[in-house]
Amino acid sequence: MSEPRPPGAQPGVEHQGEVDVQAPAGMPTAASDGAAPRAGDEEGWQRLSPRMLLVHPLLTLRSMIIPIVLVLFSLMRGDGLGDGGGVWFWIALAFPVIAVVFGVLSWHFTRYRFTPQQLQLRSGWLNRKLVTAPLDRIRSVDLESSLLHRVLGLTKAQIGTGVDTSQITLDGLPREHAARLRVDLLARSHLADDAVAEAPPAQDAPTGEPERSLPAPEEELARIDWGWLRYAPFSLSSLVVVAGALGVLGQFGDDVPIDEVSVASDAWEWVVAQAVLLLVAGALLVLVVSWLLVSTLSYVITWWNLRLVREAGGKIRLTRGLFTTKSQTIEGGKIRGVLMTEQFLLRFVKGAELTALATGVGTGGTAKLLPPAPRRVVQEVGHAILEEEGPLTMPLVGHGPRARRRIHVRRQWGTLFLVGLACIPTFVLDVWIFGLLPWWGPLAVLLVVGVLNVLIAESAWRNLGHGLTDEHVVVQTGAVIRSREVLERAGIIGWTLDQSFFQRRLGLGDLTATTAAGNERLLAPNIPVPLAVDLADRASPGMLDGFRA
Repeated sequence: MSEPRPPGAQPGVEHQGEVDVQAPAGMPTAASDGAAPRAGDEEGWQRLSPRMLLVHPLLTLRSMIIPIVLVLFSLMRGDGLGDGGGVWFWIALAFPVIAVVFGVLSWHFTRYRFTPQQLQLRSGWLNRKLVTAPLDRIRSVDLESSLLHRVLGLTKAQIGTGVDTSQITLDGLPREHAARLRVDLLARSHLADDAVAEAPPAQDAPTGEPERSLPAPEEELARIDWGWLRYAPFSLSSLVVVAGALGVLGQFGDDVPIDEVSVASDAWEWVVAQAVLLLVAGALLVLVVSWLLVSTLSYVITWWNLRLVREAGGKIRLTRGLFTTKSQTIEGGKIRGVLMTEQFLLRFVKGAELTALATGVGTGGTAKLLPPAPRRVVQEVGHAILEEEGPLTMPLVGHGPRARRRIHVRRQWGTLFLVGLACIPTFVLDVWIFGLLPWWGPLAVLLVVGVLNVLIAESAWRNLGHGLTDEHVVVQTGAVIRSREVLERAGIIGWTLDQSFFQRRLGLGDLTATTAAGNERLLAPNIPVPLAVDLADRASPGMLDGFRA
């Protein structure tokens, strides 16, 4: 988010002055704990809750975790405690003092206020900075509370204008004040939009107070169903985490003093004496159990109390979290499409995940809306977000046999590389793994890799396709992870058709729709050129007139 300027400020300059104005009528003006501003704060500047004096030092210590661990490790080894005069001890003692000092300074020099037109945040004790946002341009107010925040009754509010992903952060508002602030700010921006879109001519303006229609009630789009927990273990990300953790533990296996404990030593000797298959089975059992536990716990912690609703004005609000609760708001007008992903294992149990593609939100213009859940539920919620039926369920147009040939050829480059290694003379092979295998070993490896690449390429081709509805363009890609991306036709600002040398020989190309949402492009790879031109022309009528001519 850019840093909007106070009235009269020069563009491109950080603002350091103060404007003598009062808070707008109806806007919450709670100071530290929701009370009125303190006496002597004549210009309306307010500090965050003093309870943040307990939070800031802990956050500062967390940012110092690496040097703290190094110092503690040195203390455990006894370094610096002898002739050095306890240097490491005094260094370790300095960290809490530094954390408290930085925490107090951060709280003392951070202030905010509401003017009739703006929200202003002033921070920094060495480098002072003033960030502002027009109240009528605020499009999102996201609330987040860590476990420590919740114990202290505090909330972090992240306020954005929807221009980009940057936000104004008020970290340390009382919970009730933050909730009221969110409602008031979003209602104010909604009324501003209505005033611009529906303002009557001046001569028709009523003489009395204008009548306002009551806001539409919330529409619940999704709520957590704990039956979805059965989809948690089918997420590949949790398997990667468990495998990495076991690998790290394996690095420290030699440091475990098993030999010093007779019972453990005898048990280990008995296990080693058994068949190797028993060891392999035990390792797999540990991996599977760890995978199930980690994936399930992560699912519960992240998506606890999930609720997805559409508010008045079309805004989408997502709330979730067990230890750290989050409330994210996405302006309906900023949503340009959705992304439905089906990881390899999820496809076997008919599960999927849902992500919103929007401008100025999330990481890279994306915001995850649903965890691994039944594909049917994901499709229903996705269609509700898109306000159109069909994009996530419609049959797609395939890219033909030439695309199939190109995908298979490209997937076999890895196999050809292994063939090249297998053809290297024997004195070189002795250095590689092939030199350690029997004569049929290289052939078996090549056969397995070749067949695996064939299966992956065939899956990628079968999943490849595109479609067009009245409002959206649909593209599906992927082999291991199948992704169906739906983009609003009105959000497309340009088309690009790229062809490599081999694609030109096959009459194929990579068609890219340029947009400001998601990863800022929608790619339909290996599409026949006539289909590419027809898709772009139908999706954006008139945009290709010069190209077709």
